[in-house]
Amino acid sequence: MKLPTSAPPLGRLRLSGLAVAAALVVSAGGLLVTGRHAQAAAVAVPLGTAESFVVLAGAGITNTGPTVLTGDIGSFPNPAITGTGTMTITGTNHAGDNVTQEAKKDLVTAYNVAAGEKPPTPITDDLGGKTLTQGVYNSASSIGLTGALTLDAEGDAGAVFVFQAGSTLKTATSSSVVLTNGAQACNVFWQVGSSATIGTATQFRGTVLALTSITMDTGATAVGRMLARTDP
Repeated sequence: MKLPTSAPPLGRLRLSGLAVAAALVVSAGGLLVTGRHAQAAAVAVPLGTAESFVVLAGAGITNTGPTVLTGDIGSFPNPAITGTGTMTITGTNHAGDNVTQEAKKDLVTAYNVAAGEKPPTPITDDLGGKTLTQGVYNSASSIGLTGALTLDAEGDAGAVFVFQAGSTLKTATSSSVVLTNGAQACNVFWQVGSSATIGTATQFRGTVLALTSITMDTGATAVGRMLARTDP
């Protein structure tokens, strides 16, 4: 399977599930995993009609600077999309049309499925420097990534990785998610209880399903999807 590629090499992209503009803050303290192997099973999150979207939001999309998006984009109930003049979109800008509305319904379902996957392996410190195998990983608060996180499928192309953050997801500048031994971006899911920030020059992999908002900072690239929902 191949995911759409979202690659803003210079610009800054923000999409909101709710109309909020507060700065994103990650609480201090430890965040993820002891040991190399996860004990939890994980299944792929069904995205339904949201699968064709590389960017999907509820309260609008804001782009600043050159941004390349491979896949569809849209926002509902607020269809506002700004900065399209510097976007290159290989797909369709659905704004707030019926396709986007159906995709938003499916996003709610996908978000709830991802949030409910279990049993989880507790997250106890920052993800940077970790090598993880397939499974479900959970933090009741924040997930942070400083440096490189390696996801090892151990030769299983169907290996699924689900990360559950009770509050925020934030990557530091120049961090990365590295896929090895058959791991695929389409099988990596990040369920975020509030807001996600993909930091400057981060190389990210996987589908982000955030409740409130997602920000991709200048120079961040992603193979995956950035999907922000509203609370039903």
